[in-house]
Amino acid sequence: MKLALIAFALMAGPAFAQTCPEPPDHRVAIGGLIEDVQQAEDERSARLISNEMWEYWADAPDTRAQDLLDEGMTRREAYDFAGAVDAFDALIAYCPDYAEGYNQRAFVNFIRQDYAAALPDLERALELSPRHIAAMTGQALTLVALQRPGEAALILRRALDLNPWLTERHLLPGLEALEDDI
Repeated sequence: MKLALIAFALMAGPAFAQTCPEPPDHRVAIGGLIEDVQQAEDERSARLISNEMWEYWADAPDTRAQDLLDEGMTRREAYDFAGAVDAFDALIAYCPDYAEGYNQRAFVNFIRQDYAAALPDLERALELSPRHIAAMTGQALTLVALQRPGEAALILRRALDLNPWLTERHLLPGLEALEDDI
């Protein structure tokens, strides 16, 4: 019996090693930062708070996931978009409940002007992390690129409710004007 259990453990080990843990729960910390950014006195202060949010969004569930996220971001910064998408595909396959994998893949597709591919990833990122302000602004910009200004205005207003200092705030009047024309 002991031999059978040892054999099972050895065979099952690699399968268990391939399981991504739950993403870290940073809702309380992000909530506090959202409160802070809403009270920020100027854009510079708000930007520093937003940078703190990124530290939480980019906190992957484990070392393997972090390595895939970092690889994808490094490849994106080097304009290796195909390599970045491959890394984010691997991250999403490994950690399908981690919002940042979807958000980062969407960003690469946005840069590549593949807006139709970016939008479902942004929707999934927001399903997993409803207060992910960067994914919201990405979704608004993607909707603008897809010539859907009414939807873009709606999403951007939601993002601005969370962070009134977003640089994208300057787009809202133009989107609202287009929204009125529809």
